Formats: sequence, structure tokens, C-alpha cells
Amino acid sequence: QVQLVESGGGVVQAGGSLRLSCAASGSISSINAMGWYRQAPGKQRELVAAITSGSSTNYADSVKGRFTISRDNAKNTVYLQMNSLKPEDTAVYYCNADLSIITGLRRRYWGQGTQVTVSS
Repeated sequence: QVQLVESGGGVVQAGGSLRLSCAASGSISSINAMGWYRQAPGKQRELVAAITSGSSTNYADSVKGRFTISRDNAKNTVYLQMNSLKPEDTAVYYCNADLSIITGLRRRYWGQGTQVTVSS
């Protein structure tokens, strides 16, 4: 059993900042890539940022220079620091982890999502 628990969403004015956290727990053997996706109303879910076990990162063009993804391997936690937020960043943000459990099975897991609302 694996759980991804997100926190840190909320309402912020344009130009403000938020920090999202996602902690993975359960029968985890190893965690490979972790990432954040978002889905706005009426739109498809899209990748925001991802980070590998070796801390290589990848960002959507729309958030480069404003968002920073990081991870704490000891805590099985991934973070997303969001600065200079824009109304178009409003969405439900989902944590994703590509991990292996103790039986050896490897698959991707999703968090429940956290709402980020940026007011103009």
C-alpha cells in the first residue's frame, strides 16, 4: 500500500508564492522520478515539473524561471516552490511518483490533488 499526500495549496494573489509538498509513504523500496502535474477546468492534465532520483529536473515552458522542484530522498518527499504566480496557474495540482514497492512491482502513483487558486 502506497500513499502520496499533498499539502500547501491555497488561494494567493497574482505575484505571490506557494510551496507544495508531497510525501510518499507505505511499502516503498525505491522512488525513481517524482513530479507535479496540474489540471485546470476544461483542460487536460499537464506536466508542470519532474525530478529524477539523481535530481535532474524538467519544467514546462510556462513555469520555467518561476517554479522550482526539489526532493528530500530521506523523507520520500517532493516539493514545488511556486513564485510569481499568475491567474493562469490556477488548477488542481497532482503529485506523481514512479516507484517500486517491496514486492518488486514498479508503477506510477498519484496523489489526491491540491487546489491552487491565483486571483488577479
